[in-house]
Amino acid sequence: MVKAKKGFNLFWTVLLSVASVLYVYPILMILLNSFKKETSISTSTAFLPPTADTFAGAANYVNAISSKGFLQSFWYSTLITVTSVALILLCCSMCAWYITRVNSLMSKAMYYLCVFSMVVPFQMVMFTLSQTADSLGLNKPSNIAIIYLGFGAGLAVFMFCGFVKSIPLEIEEAAMIDGCNPVQTYFRIVFPIFKPTMISVAILEAMWVWNDYLLPTLVLDIKKYRTIPMLIQYFRGSYGRVEMGPMMACIMLTVLPIIILYLACQKYIIEGVVAGAVKG
Repeated sequence: MVKAKKGFNLFWTVLLSVASVLYVYPILMILLNSFKKETSISTSTAFLPPTADTFAGAANYVNAISSKGFLQSFWYSTLITVTSVALILLCCSMCAWYITRVNSLMSKAMYYLCVFSMVVPFQMVMFTLSQTADSLGLNKPSNIAIIYLGFGAGLAVFMFCGFVKSIPLEIEEAAMIDGCNPVQTYFRIVFPIFKPTMISVAILEAMWVWNDYLLPTLVLDIKKYRTIPMLIQYFRGSYGRVEMGPMMACIMLTVLPIIILYLACQKYIIEGVVAGAVKG
């Protein structure tokens, strides 16, 4: 029995190790090619480490930052991601608290509508969304967060509702006995307890918003506002020629903030998900 268990653990260790290598391999290839000369990326040496003849140093990164408006696009992506995630965390946590604590037909309908929104394909609403965003003036980086709130509310409300069910109701009742109104109870008692799930939802939503290409392309004016995913496609010269070196460097600069955020907060993802699954 012990040998069978050890063999089972060894099998899963090897399987997960292979899966990890396969997952990291594309990122490693992009990193290696970002330091190569342009002619070395489109030849048979594309999957080999840079050598003395193919090494381009930081030239690709300098080109990626100095051309195509990279810094401006980086600012737009940062603005959209920060405002969208902040709005999702605040509104969805309050909504989940209300849905869980108020046992009414309307609260149950709100919950199932939020969950149902997770299974609606974006392609079904993208054309009408573009027209609606233009008519309501939601076609700028400063207010596109309202649209992301609508699409990100499903997952966030679902996770927050699971976590609220694990919070003892007596804590909130004690706060109300001490004179706190519902708003004070939320911000002084419930909001600090939300920390693990807040971080989990923030990471998941930030990865989605930061890497999103389709929604900003449909809503924003691509001539005036370009996020980082939108900017990458503009590393093209005449006759369809692609500037592979700067493009690889731009991809690495795009991926790096999310990798740092994920590595810094990865322990809170499992903690937040498990905390929200204590009571179903």
